[in-house]
Amino acid sequence: MPAGEPRYVVGEPYRLRDLWFYPREDFGLVETGLASVAADARAGRRTPNGEVHDPAALMAAHRTLQLPAIVTVTNLENGRSLAVRVNDRGPADPGRVVELSRRAAELLGVAPGRAAQVRLAVDGNLSRSLASGLPAPEGSRPIIAAAPTGTVERESLAPIAGARQADRVREGRGPVVQAAAAGPERAAAPVLLPERVSQGPAMPGRLFVQGSSFTNRVAAQRQAARLGGASVQAFGPARQQEWRVRLGPFGTPAEADRALDGALRAGVSEARIIVD
Repeated sequence: MPAGEPRYVVGEPYRLRDLWFYPREDFGLVETGLASVAADARAGRRTPNGEVHDPAALMAAHRTLQLPAIVTVTNLENGRSLAVRVNDRGPADPGRVVELSRRAAELLGVAPGRAAQVRLAVDGNLSRSLASGLPAPEGSRPIIAAAPTGTVERESLAPIAGARQADRVREGRGPVVQAAAAGPERAAAPVLLPERVSQGPAMPGRLFVQGSSFTNRVAAQRQAARLGGASVQAFGPARQQEWRVRLGPFGTPAEADRALDGALRAGVSEARIIVD
Protein backbone atom coordinates (compact mmCIF):
# COMPACT_ATOMS: atom_id res chain seq x y z
CA MET A 1 0.00 0.00 0.00
CA PRO A 2 1.43 3.46 -0.84
CA ALA A 3 2.72 5.48 2.11
CA GLY A 4 1.17 8.74 0.98
CA GLU A 5 2.65 12.21 1.31
CA PRO A 6 1.58 13.46 4.76
CA ARG A 7 1.56 17.18 5.37
CA TYR A 8 0.23 19.54 8.01
CA VAL A 9 -2.97 21.33 7.01
CA VAL A 10 -5.76 23.27 8.65
CA GLY A 11 -7.89 23.86 5.58
CA GLU A 12 -10.51 26.26 4.28
CA PRO A 13 -14.17 26.43 5.33
CA TYR A 14 -16.22 23.76 3.62
CA ARG A 15 -19.82 22.63 3.28
CA LEU A 16 -21.05 19.19 4.29
CA ARG A 17 -24.72 18.20 4.15
CA ASP A 18 -25.80 21.85 3.89
CA LEU A 19 -23.78 22.86 6.98
CA TRP A 20 -20.63 24.99 6.93
CA PHE A 21 -17.58 24.01 8.98
CA TYR A 22 -14.56 26.16 9.78
CA PRO A 23 -11.33 24.23 10.44
CA ARG A 24 -8.93 25.79 12.95
CA GLU A 25 -5.93 24.89 15.07
CA ASP A 26 -6.94 23.78 18.53
CA PHE A 27 -4.30 22.03 20.62
CA GLY A 28 -6.41 22.06 23.77
CA LEU A 29 -9.77 20.81 22.49
CA VAL A 30 -11.82 18.67 24.86
CA GLU A 31 -15.35 17.70 23.82
CA THR A 32 -17.95 15.01 24.23
CA GLY A 33 -20.46 13.50 21.86
CA LEU A 34 -21.29 10.36 19.93
CA ALA A 35 -18.78 8.36 17.88
CA SER A 36 -19.42 6.33 14.75
CA VAL A 37 -17.33 3.80 12.81
CA ALA A 38 -16.05 4.64 9.32
CA ALA A 39 -17.72 2.63 6.60
CA ASP A 40 -14.51 2.31 4.52
CA ALA A 41 -13.81 -1.41 4.30
CA ARG A 42 -10.70 -1.04 2.14
CA ALA A 43 -7.50 0.95 2.43
CA GLY A 44 -6.12 3.20 -0.27
CA ARG A 45 -7.99 6.50 -0.57
CA ARG A 46 -6.10 9.70 0.22
CA THR A 47 -7.11 11.80 3.21
CA PRO A 48 -7.20 15.64 2.99
CA ASN A 49 -3.63 15.92 4.37
CA GLY A 50 -2.17 13.46 1.87
CA GLU A 51 -2.12 10.31 3.99
CA VAL A 52 -3.61 6.99 2.97
CA HIS A 53 -6.69 5.79 4.81
CA ASP A 54 -6.15 2.40 6.45
CA PRO A 55 -9.08 0.86 8.38
CA ALA A 56 -6.59 -1.39 10.21
CA ALA A 57 -4.69 1.63 11.63
CA LEU A 58 -5.64 3.90 14.53
CA MET A 59 -7.14 6.73 12.51
CA ALA A 60 -10.13 9.04 12.89
CA ALA A 61 -12.01 11.85 11.17
CA HIS A 62 -12.98 15.20 12.72
CA ARG A 63 -14.72 18.12 11.06
CA THR A 64 -12.58 21.04 12.25
CA LEU A 65 -9.28 19.95 13.86
CA GLN A 66 -5.91 20.56 12.24
CA LEU A 67 -4.59 17.52 10.34
CA PRO A 68 -2.93 15.47 11.59
CA ALA A 69 -3.66 15.66 15.33
CA ILE A 70 -3.27 13.12 18.10
CA VAL A 71 -6.46 12.72 20.11
CA THR A 72 -7.25 10.49 23.07
CA VAL A 73 -10.71 9.02 22.60
CA THR A 74 -12.43 7.60 25.70
CA ASN A 75 -15.46 5.37 25.37
CA LEU A 76 -17.51 6.68 28.29
CA GLU A 77 -19.66 3.57 28.25
CA ASN A 78 -16.84 1.14 29.12
CA GLY A 79 -13.95 3.37 30.26
CA ARG A 80 -11.51 2.38 27.50
CA SER A 81 -9.17 5.07 26.14
CA LEU A 82 -6.98 5.03 23.06
CA ALA A 83 -4.80 7.53 21.19
CA VAL A 84 -5.79 7.94 17.53
CA ARG A 85 -4.44 9.97 14.65
CA VAL A 86 -6.98 12.41 13.22
CA ASN A 87 -6.12 12.76 9.54
CA ASP A 88 -9.49 12.95 7.80
CA ARG A 89 -12.61 15.12 7.57
CA GLY A 90 -15.97 13.91 8.85
CA PRO A 91 -18.24 12.50 10.10
CA ALA A 92 -20.88 13.51 7.56
CA ASP A 93 -23.60 12.83 10.16
CA PRO A 94 -23.97 16.08 12.19
CA GLY A 95 -24.97 14.02 15.22
CA ARG A 96 -21.55 12.38 15.47
CA VAL A 97 -18.47 14.15 16.81
CA VAL A 98 -15.81 11.72 15.54
CA GLU A 99 -15.59 8.86 13.05
CA LEU A 100 -13.26 6.04 14.07
CA SER A 101 -11.38 3.64 11.82
CA ARG A 102 -12.50 0.03 12.07
CA ARG A 103 -9.49 -0.99 14.19
CA ALA A 104 -9.73 1.99 16.56
CA ALA A 105 -13.42 1.26 17.08
CA GLU A 106 -12.71 -2.41 17.72
CA LEU A 107 -10.16 -1.60 20.42
CA LEU A 108 -12.51 0.91 22.05
CA GLY A 109 -15.46 -1.47 21.96
CA VAL A 110 -17.56 0.59 19.53
CA ALA A 111 -19.64 -1.62 17.26
CA PRO A 112 -20.24 -0.64 13.61
CA GLY A 113 -23.68 0.86 13.12
CA ARG A 114 -23.99 1.83 16.78
CA ALA A 115 -23.32 5.26 18.32
CA ALA A 116 -21.16 5.32 21.46
CA GLN A 117 -20.73 8.08 24.04
CA VAL A 118 -17.16 9.38 23.86
CA ARG A 119 -14.87 12.09 25.17
CA LEU A 120 -12.14 13.56 22.93
CA ALA A 121 -9.03 15.30 24.23
CA VAL A 122 -6.30 16.59 21.92
CA ASP A 123 -2.77 15.77 23.07
CA GLY A 124 -1.27 19.21 22.50
CA ASN A 125 2.38 18.26 22.98
CA LEU A 126 2.31 15.25 20.67
CA SER A 127 0.18 17.05 18.08
CA ARG A 128 2.55 20.03 17.93
CA SER A 129 5.57 17.76 17.76
CA LEU A 130 4.02 15.71 14.98
CA ALA A 131 3.06 18.82 13.02
CA SER A 132 6.56 20.29 13.32
CA GLY A 133 8.02 17.34 11.40
CA LEU A 134 5.68 17.66 8.42
CA PRO A 135 5.69 20.05 5.46
CA ALA A 136 3.03 22.74 5.72
CA PRO A 137 1.70 25.67 3.68
CA GLU A 138 3.51 28.95 4.35
CA GLY A 139 2.28 30.63 7.52
CA SER A 140 0.36 27.62 8.84
CA ARG A 141 3.09 26.16 11.04
CA PRO A 142 1.86 25.93 14.66
CA ILE A 143 3.82 27.53 17.48
CA ILE A 144 5.61 24.79 19.40
CA ALA A 145 5.01 25.22 23.11
CA ALA A 146 4.66 22.71 25.88
CA ALA A 147 1.18 22.53 27.33
CA PRO A 148 0.45 21.61 30.96
CA THR A 149 -0.84 18.09 31.43
CA GLY A 150 -2.83 16.59 34.28
CA THR A 151 -2.13 13.30 35.99
CA VAL A 152 -4.77 10.60 35.61
CA GLU A 153 -4.64 7.19 37.22
CA ARG A 154 -5.14 4.55 34.60
CA GLU A 155 -4.40 0.90 34.17
CA SER A 156 -2.77 -0.30 30.94
CA LEU A 157 -4.39 -3.38 29.46
CA ALA A 158 -2.59 -6.15 27.66
CA PRO A 159 -2.88 -5.86 23.86
CA ILE A 160 -6.28 -7.02 22.67
CA ALA A 161 -6.30 -10.18 20.61
CA GLY A 162 -5.65 -9.46 16.95
CA ALA A 163 -3.16 -6.62 17.49
CA ARG A 164 -0.70 -6.51 14.63
CA GLN A 165 1.68 -3.84 15.83
CA ALA A 166 4.90 -5.81 15.32
CA ASP A 167 3.91 -6.88 11.82
CA ARG A 168 2.96 -3.32 10.89
CA VAL A 169 6.33 -1.96 12.10
CA ARG A 170 8.28 -4.63 10.21
CA GLU A 171 6.34 -3.86 7.04
CA GLY A 172 6.82 -0.12 7.45
CA ARG A 173 3.09 0.50 7.48
CA GLY A 174 1.64 3.48 9.18
CA PRO A 175 0.70 5.45 11.15
CA VAL A 176 2.87 4.92 16.87
CA VAL A 177 3.17 8.26 18.07
CA GLN A 178 6.44 9.37 19.39
CA ALA A 179 7.47 12.97 19.74
CA ALA A 180 9.40 14.24 16.73
CA ALA A 181 13.09 14.56 17.49
CA ALA A 182 14.55 18.01 17.95
CA GLY A 183 16.88 19.52 15.38
CA PRO A 184 17.44 19.00 11.67
CA GLU A 185 17.25 15.19 11.87
CA ARG A 186 13.61 15.24 12.98
CA ALA A 187 11.67 12.69 10.93
CA ALA A 188 9.09 14.16 8.58
CA ALA A 189 7.19 10.91 8.03
CA PRO A 190 4.44 9.77 10.41
CA VAL A 191 5.22 6.96 12.86
CA LEU A 192 2.97 4.16 14.03
CA LEU A 193 0.54 4.68 16.90
CA PRO A 194 0.71 1.79 19.38
CA GLU A 195 -2.39 -0.25 20.07
CA ARG A 196 -2.27 0.68 23.73
CA VAL A 197 -5.64 0.72 25.47
CA SER A 198 -6.02 2.27 28.93
CA GLN A 199 -8.83 1.23 31.23
CA GLY A 200 -10.59 3.73 33.44
CA PRO A 201 -14.04 3.78 35.05
CA ALA A 202 -17.11 3.75 32.84
CA MET A 203 -18.74 7.20 32.97
CA PRO A 204 -21.82 7.20 30.74
CA GLY A 205 -23.74 10.46 30.86
CA ARG A 206 -26.96 11.99 29.59
CA LEU A 207 -27.40 13.18 26.03
CA PHE A 208 -28.28 16.80 25.31
CA VAL A 209 -28.53 18.93 22.20
CA GLN A 210 -26.63 22.12 22.88
CA GLY A 211 -27.38 25.22 20.87
CA SER A 212 -25.58 28.54 21.02
CA SER A 213 -23.86 30.29 23.92
CA PHE A 214 -24.65 33.96 24.59
CA THR A 215 -23.31 36.79 26.71
CA ASN A 216 -26.86 38.17 26.78
CA ARG A 217 -29.54 36.17 28.60
CA VAL A 218 -32.39 37.68 26.58
CA ALA A 219 -30.80 36.47 23.34
CA ALA A 220 -30.43 32.98 24.84
CA GLN A 221 -34.09 32.99 25.84
CA ARG A 222 -35.12 33.97 22.31
CA GLN A 223 -33.27 30.98 20.87
CA ALA A 224 -34.72 28.67 23.53
CA ALA A 225 -38.23 29.82 22.60
CA ARG A 226 -37.50 29.22 18.91
CA LEU A 227 -36.39 25.66 19.67
CA GLY A 228 -39.39 24.96 21.90
CA GLY A 229 -38.82 23.27 25.25
CA ALA A 230 -35.14 24.26 25.49
CA SER A 231 -33.66 25.46 28.75
CA VAL A 232 -31.27 28.36 29.36
CA GLN A 233 -28.37 27.62 31.70
CA ALA A 234 -25.88 30.08 33.17
CA PHE A 235 -22.20 29.14 33.26
CA GLY A 236 -18.83 30.78 33.85
CA PRO A 237 -17.66 33.20 36.56
CA ALA A 238 -20.17 35.72 37.91
CA ARG A 239 -18.35 38.69 36.37
CA GLN A 240 -18.27 37.09 32.92
CA GLN A 241 -21.38 34.97 33.00
CA GLU A 242 -22.71 33.43 29.81
CA TRP A 243 -25.87 31.50 28.96
CA ARG A 244 -26.20 28.35 26.89
CA VAL A 245 -29.27 26.80 25.33
CA ARG A 246 -29.95 23.08 25.74
CA LEU A 247 -32.55 20.51 24.76
CA GLY A 248 -32.85 17.26 26.71
CA PRO A 249 -31.82 15.06 28.33
CA PHE A 250 -32.57 12.27 25.87
CA GLY A 251 -32.67 8.57 26.63
CA THR A 252 -31.28 7.29 23.31
CA PRO A 253 -29.07 8.51 20.46
CA ALA A 254 -32.09 8.27 18.13
CA GLU A 255 -34.04 10.74 20.30
CA ALA A 256 -31.05 13.09 20.42
CA ASP A 257 -30.66 12.81 16.63
CA ARG A 258 -34.28 13.84 16.09
CA ALA A 259 -33.89 16.83 18.42
CA LEU A 260 -30.66 17.85 16.67
CA ASP A 261 -32.36 17.65 13.28
CA GLY A 262 -35.10 19.94 14.55
CA ALA A 263 -32.57 22.44 15.93
CA LEU A 264 -30.69 22.52 12.63
CA ARG A 265 -33.92 23.02 10.67
CA ALA A 266 -34.73 25.90 13.05
CA GLY A 267 -31.53 27.61 11.91
CA VAL A 268 -29.24 26.82 14.87
CA SER A 269 -26.34 25.66 12.72
CA GLU A 270 -23.94 25.25 15.66
CA ALA A 271 -26.25 22.81 17.50
CA ARG A 272 -24.57 19.55 18.48
CA ILE A 273 -25.06 16.49 20.64
CA ILE A 274 -23.06 16.44 23.87
CA VAL A 275 -22.71 14.06 26.82
CA ASP A 276 -23.09 15.52 30.32
